Amino acid sequence: MNLRILLILGALTAFGPMAIDLYLPSFPTLAEVFATDVEQVQRSLAAYFVGMALGQLIYGPLIDRYGRRIPLLMGVTIFCVASLFCAFANTLDEMVLARFVQALGGCVGIVASRTVVRDLCDALTTARVFSQLLLVMGLAPILAPLVGGLLLDLLGWRALFLALALFSGLTGWAVWRWLPETYPKGLAPAPLSGAFRQYARLLQDKAFMGQVMTGGLAMAGMFAYIAGSPYVFIQLYGVPTEHYGWLFGANAAGFIFLAQLNAHLLRWKGPSFWLKFWVGFYLISGLSLFGVALVQPASLWPLLVPLFCCIASLGCIMPNATACALEHQGAQAGSASALLGSVQFLLAALAAAAVGLLHDGSALPLALVIAGCGVMALCTLLWVERNASSI
Repeated sequence: MNLRILLILGALTAFGPMAIDLYLPSFPTLAEVFATDVEQVQRSLAAYFVGMALGQLIYGPLIDRYGRRIPLLMGVTIFCVASLFCAFANTLDEMVLARFVQALGGCVGIVASRTVVRDLCDALTTARVFSQLLLVMGLAPILAPLVGGLLLDLLGWRALFLALALFSGLTGWAVWRWLPETYPKGLAPAPLSGAFRQYARLLQDKAFMGQVMTGGLAMAGMFAYIAGSPYVFIQLYGVPTEHYGWLFGANAAGFIFLAQLNAHLLRWKGPSFWLKFWVGFYLISGLSLFGVALVQPASLWPLLVPLFCCIASLGCIMPNATACALEHQGAQAGSASALLGSVQFLLAALAAAAVGLLHDGSALPLALVIAGCGVMALCTLLWVERNASSI
């Protein structure tokens, strides 16, 4: 895969992280502008998550029917226009609706980028490319809030969404200009009328769903961390708010490092081997985190080490799980990619909600959910291997 295509796919992959992380620093400002509180402003974030989950299921059949370029250009256009509506929203309800539509457009980048990689690469190369694309996902939590804070201070909150509109417009132009149609030659386009049957067949595919669930359960631990770490770090252990970003960034750096390391490890063993290895590592780290949380240490540092190992290991788990899941999904790669993203996003949202429901004033809920995700991920992977002969 040439560098130009890789950069375009990286930009498409960045739509989700940028649209989420760029405007986080503006929550207090938006609450003041719309005469409400931060909790109400968070509705705009929830709306984006819902749009991401639903939109992927819509684009999967479209990508299988009309190829990769047309749905991509359509989705990027929707994202760009919705970003402009966000920038000029006059009420919070308008903002929430525009964010939902923005997500419906932006999620095409996630589905299509995975599908294009699947079109152009074999399973081993696919895992390597996904490792490189995860660099974007790892950098976003570090850079986007910093850039968002700078734009907010210099130009105001509307500039955040204008920046997203500009970014998506440039990316759409690059897709139109340089990204070729990669739909495999010789494969008949899948009719839209069979979309539900296609999803039903995929749901019945034990190997595919096993890999999807393995990666999704592991990724759910990261969302549990995102949901629970502000309380644990800032309120429970008294980390200054301005230092929270450094701790968050350190874990993101570990994620980035292992994602890049994974590309080199694949030279010796295939993605299925490393998936099993790193899921085991994730489980051990999660159980260690839970053990430390049970002791309720007076200092945060004993928790940080196993937590770092959990988050960093996802840099190897996610690309390998995705590569294994999509390996045999040629003609239905778009639908498979869409279902993969929606299921994983659903599991992640449930894990984040579980941390809140189990809240007891300690680090135990966070540790319990992460450890539980590790147990279920490894059990699912072992189940897939044990039943491979019957699949």
